Amino acid sequence: MSDFGYDEAIEYLTTLKGGSINPGLERIRNLLKVMGDPQEDLKIVHVAGTNGKGSLIAFLSSILSMAGYRVGVYTSPAVFTYRERYRIGKRNISEKDLIRGTEIVRASADIMAGKGLDTPSAFEAETALAFWYFKDKACDIVILETGMGGLLDATNVITAPLLSVIASVSFDHMNFLGDTLESIASNKAGIIKSGCPVVSAQQHPEAGEVIKRTAAGKGCELSEVSESAIRDRRVAKASLTQVFDYKNYQKLKISLSGKYQLKNAALAIETVEALRKKGVKITDRAMYAGLEDAKWPGRFEFISHKPDIVIDGAHNEEAAQRLRESIDFYFTNRRVVIIMGMLRDKDLSKVCEYTVGASMCVFTVSTRGSRGLGAIELADTVKTYNQNVTAADSPFEALEMAKAVAGPDGAVVVFGSLSFLKDITAAIKR
Repeated sequence: MSDFGYDEAIEYLTTLKGGSINPGLERIRNLLKVMGDPQEDLKIVHVAGTNGKGSLIAFLSSILSMAGYRVGVYTSPAVFTYRERYRIGKRNISEKDLIRGTEIVRASADIMAGKGLDTPSAFEAETALAFWYFKDKACDIVILETGMGGLLDATNVITAPLLSVIASVSFDHMNFLGDTLESIASNKAGIIKSGCPVVSAQQHPEAGEVIKRTAAGKGCELSEVSESAIRDRRVAKASLTQVFDYKNYQKLKISLSGKYQLKNAALAIETVEALRKKGVKITDRAMYAGLEDAKWPGRFEFISHKPDIVIDGAHNEEAAQRLRESIDFYFTNRRVVIIMGMLRDKDLSKVCEYTVGASMCVFTVSTRGSRGLGAIELADTVKTYNQNVTAADSPFEALEMAKAVAGPDGAVVVFGSLSFLKDITAAIKR
């Protein structure tokens, strides 16, 4: 009989070594060896990048599911429930399977400790559980998202992915990845394996050169998105369905809002074409249907109306730029109010510079945890870019005040850390 309940399993997985970030591959290699190296039996699409990874994965998972494949998806962090990290198709891992996998991971970690080996960190344990789960459920293809960076990320324990995919690279996690686009891109490009095809978003020149050089050095065929080949066919802003052409594909439809999603959809199309070269059968019909059916919570997602309430996970410079473009596009001549909650280790000034000027007023909310930032401290940064800012006592208070200011014809844009979006969504349900 298990001594683990669901809550105890999550606590075990998330608190190993205090939940600290500890890059390196030796511990997870040892852990997976004890577990029988389940990752070696999986066909994996490995995804790195700073922005757009989640949306790309949503598109790709939907397309592959439409093509008839059993698709495992590992992403982090979760927005609404921890079990979102592990999905097969549209279904999250069950509580029963999470408990069973955690027991296996813990037993394997105990064996490591008995041998005098360094035991796994939280993310390493979570990643090992993902490999076990997707093998146990006989997934045809697994889409694996890096946690941070690429080179020393726990997911990079895999040796021969079907593809390596690099979404848009920009500034984030600079204390770990470096403070130049070249150093960040070099770390992300660490997922590129000898002879394995690479697909990349259209990058900033500095990042793009690093990816091209790394792919060429490892004998990898590189495919890149051509943003100039994207043609927006949108008829009216009121329609949340976006219609576009990409290269020879015409009248593609996506249901994800935000102008930047066209670029993520184009990256999914390039990935599909690369998978076809690897022998993965995907019809055009499956690709069209998968793009239109894809859902991804927390990315310029309309969750309520009168006023329109949108939530978005923008928390770095590039994501803030994309968010501002979408605000300007969707809410032209509308009364816009912003609610934001950020983590302490983000580039707050850059995020504020691009976003808060779009709002008639801003409400800040405290975030939780060791990286959390107080509402008053965040408001002090916001004041440099928008004097009309109020530190709210809770997400619920911020929401009520923002709705009152926006009025039924206005818009409330909520953005920042993903854990904060969960709190706001709970406040809306109240």
